Amino acid sequence: MRIVDLYGQGRPIFSFEFFPPKTDAGENKLMETMADLKSAVEPDFVSVTYGAGGSTRDRTHGVVTRIQDELGITGMAHQTCVAASRADVLDNVKRLVESGIENILALRGDPPETQETFEPPADGFSHANELLAFLSAEFDLSLGAACYPEVHPEAPSAKEDLDWTCAKVKSGAGFLTTQLFFDPDLYVRFVSRARKAGIAVPIVPGIMPITNLGQIERFTKMCGAELPEPLRERLQRCGDDAAAVMATGIEHAITQCRQLLEAGAPGLHFYTLNKSHATRSILAALRQI
Repeated sequence: MRIVDLYGQGRPIFSFEFFPPKTDAGENKLMETMADLKSAVEPDFVSVTYGAGGSTRDRTHGVVTRIQDELGITGMAHQTCVAASRADVLDNVKRLVESGIENILALRGDPPETQETFEPPADGFSHANELLAFLSAEFDLSLGAACYPEVHPEAPSAKEDLDWTCAKVKSGAGFLTTQLFFDPDLYVRFVSRARKAGIAVPIVPGIMPITNLGQIERFTKMCGAELPEPLRERLQRCGDDAAAVMATGIEHAITQCRQLLEAGAPGLHFYTLNKSHATRSILAALRQI
């Protein structure tokens, strides 16, 4: 199933992101988790990340094809520009296509830990829009890309960041998924600006349920997102009570997701960190509406 065709059917599309484990045992455990997720919430599709420097390329291929073949869930593989020449990208995506994968999330990607800034590889791509244009020319795929309600941390301005987003759509992105954020109004304002700029494709909010305060503070710092101060204070009052932190995070995510769907979001994409409890709880609450 082509993901771009899922949107616009008159109902919200629910999807989940996982990262490929480093071992066979970890992969098998992840497949068990996803089988449970399928029986509980019936996701519309699942995406599988691509490690920095292509470090999990084979694992990404293995997991996303198993998801589709063994579980019958539409799979989407990530493809980045990091440490990959055009030939590398062509070879990797050919393998995915030959395995039945027809959905790719095309990203520039984060630099490896050994590099402070992104360095375009030899005969590779400097930006996601270049990767999208290449994939559009070489394959018949459903392509997605990322966008940033709070502005990409490397962008000099919101306008320039939106210009890059427009370039991704012009280069072949049929839908956009946002970076994580916690204030629904950020999404509403971003969508309004995107529509005025001529972007007509679905813009899907990316949701990361908070289950650990220290962890989410690291993520927000890394990607340039903001944790609203009232929410931070509520989480801090939980202290070392991990269950209370998770309950607070889930409660906030339920409210956030309801507001996003009421505002017209075409669906929700959950960054699971390979844990399904929080997202299952959120979806169970949403489906009671």
